[in-house]
Amino acid sequence: MKNRKSKDDSGKADTPDQGNPGGLLSNQDLFLFNEGTHRETYNHLGSHCVEVNGVKGTCFAVWAPNALEVSLIGDFNEWNNQANPMVQRGSSGIWEIFIEGLGSGSVYKYFIRSTASGYCVRKADPYAFYAEIPPQTASVVWDLAYDWGDAEWMLDRREINALDKPVSIYEMHLGSWRCSPEEGHRPLTYRELAAELVEYLGRMGFTHVEFMPVMEHPFGGSWGYQLTGYFAPTSRYGTPQDFMYLVDQLHQAGIGVILDWVPSHFTTDEHGLGFFDGTHLFEHADPRQGIHPDWSSYIFNYGRREIVSFLISSAIFWLDKYHIDGLRADAVASMLYLDYSRQEGDWVPNEFGGRENLQAIEFMKQMNLAVYESFPDVQTYAEESTAWPMVSRPVYVGGLGFGLKWDMGWMHDSLQYFSRDPVHRKFHHNNLTFRMLYAFQENFVLPLSHDEVVHGKGSLVSKMPGDDWQKFANLRILLGFMYAQPAKKLLFMGGEFGQWSEWNHEKSLDWHLVDFPMHAALQTWVADLNRLYREETALHEKDVLPDGYEWINCGDNEQSVISILRKGNTPGLYVLAVCNLTPVPRHHYRLGVPCGEYWKELLNSDAPCYGGSGQGNLGGLEAEKIPAHDRPFSLTLTLPPLSVVFLRNENPEGED
Repeated sequence: MKNRKSKDDSGKADTPDQGNPGGLLSNQDLFLFNEGTHRETYNHLGSHCVEVNGVKGTCFAVWAPNALEVSLIGDFNEWNNQANPMVQRGSSGIWEIFIEGLGSGSVYKYFIRSTASGYCVRKADPYAFYAEIPPQTASVVWDLAYDWGDAEWMLDRREINALDKPVSIYEMHLGSWRCSPEEGHRPLTYRELAAELVEYLGRMGFTHVEFMPVMEHPFGGSWGYQLTGYFAPTSRYGTPQDFMYLVDQLHQAGIGVILDWVPSHFTTDEHGLGFFDGTHLFEHADPRQGIHPDWSSYIFNYGRREIVSFLISSAIFWLDKYHIDGLRADAVASMLYLDYSRQEGDWVPNEFGGRENLQAIEFMKQMNLAVYESFPDVQTYAEESTAWPMVSRPVYVGGLGFGLKWDMGWMHDSLQYFSRDPVHRKFHHNNLTFRMLYAFQENFVLPLSHDEVVHGKGSLVSKMPGDDWQKFANLRILLGFMYAQPAKKLLFMGGEFGQWSEWNHEKSLDWHLVDFPMHAALQTWVADLNRLYREETALHEKDVLPDGYEWINCGDNEQSVISILRKGNTPGLYVLAVCNLTPVPRHHYRLGVPCGEYWKELLNSDAPCYGGSGQGNLGGLEAEKIPAHDRPFSLTLTLPPLSVVFLRNENPEGED
């Protein structure tokens, strides 16, 4: 990507504009920033080590248009707010200063005195690339130079991230995936994670990893969802280069990296963005618009053009500087609706009297346009929990422009179904079939995310009914059913081996459980599902296209059996998935199929290696010329108890 920079590759700044004291902001940059169309403000605002007219130092720039006075304070001037006053650039609202001799590692903040009642505050830099380790709150001057080794990945990733390729996402929280027991259960650093995570994800077969927010945040209990640093990876686990190393190693191992990104709300901590220059600069002043009722956090004012530049630049920054392959926008529904989680009278209608947040909608469109224009080889993901239309459709046809959308309805219906005792499931069959009425209205991801294993909801395996054997059998079906569905897949850490307890961000996953046979067997099942999903083109090539999916029989609620046929781009090649959702084995179960070939059993969740009872179809069976379910041929299957079976048609010799 070509960045609009005001310095060349040597780090030397161009001759400053009139009135620009050694900064990186040209008059054109100021215009674009104030217009809301600057996509790379991170190259110009914040702190940057540069050389100006042969003099090395650091230039600083901060947007505080309503401030009476702004000065730079830090460890280099004993935090004296009189030592280094900043200069305002005309009417742009931006204050600048160049400090000779100051370099990477210097700790700083901005001292801001407002015109409003003499308000004074010390603020962290909204554009800082690095911050002190919490609970310390200052920003740190930092150079982002790094020697990347992922050129091959970057060259190929457009194809890897395409909608017709397998996307199986492992969602994880960096601080609680695995800890160091030798050091008081300290979370692993970025570099320590690189060694262990690359090996684990490779062994498990996930194509991508999604990190819950890595951006700097003051309170660990927010899981990273209440930010102060939209351009800084948290210093809890290392430096920016350490995080780059983690991404680099994942890429070199063929694993994509998606970041959870939070443009919907931000923390109210004093050193953050809130009430930044003595006014409600980043957020709405009216609490009916500016305070989020669910999280007691601030909501961005998307109607302010400089905020649009700030947020779009944040999105572009992670794709540019950190080679990130995708951004998952958090809580999109809360951005779309002005009355989200609000009672009547507690929200402000839009200019037409409606509940839609027109400014937020326009922001999301512009953000997605900017991302795909600058990086057409990545994807954006929306966590959107309502039926808002065309979330993952292009802007030019009236959509929001995201690449994919989380299917929250599938998650809710499926978990509700699988939590029921099998004896009652026949009365709730529609929980499994309803999705296909809307499955191709969006490009979907099926998420079994962190939100489903916290706040008293229980872990995935603990939600399942029955004794321990039945719980694991049910979870194997749930996961198999997810991989059989047309959509991309997402699983939160711990679900792959049957973590018993709810996720706790303050401690490591219970890795000792994989020493027990049932947990290790579930882990093997997930790895084999990922392998099957990658290898069988019929299971991924048409994940978002309606002609890649057929019901064989979606109406057998009496026996709680569901059967799905998947198709890819190869004519005549099919993968059949059959789920028996009760503990009763189904012998001689006749099922219609489109061709009279040998059908090889690819996976069977009841196999002993997965913790099952060992029933099945002896590796496969021949289709008979007996019509069934409007197909000319049929199979007489053995459906093991609480199982999912995958089969693929082959020639009579069983060769591909």
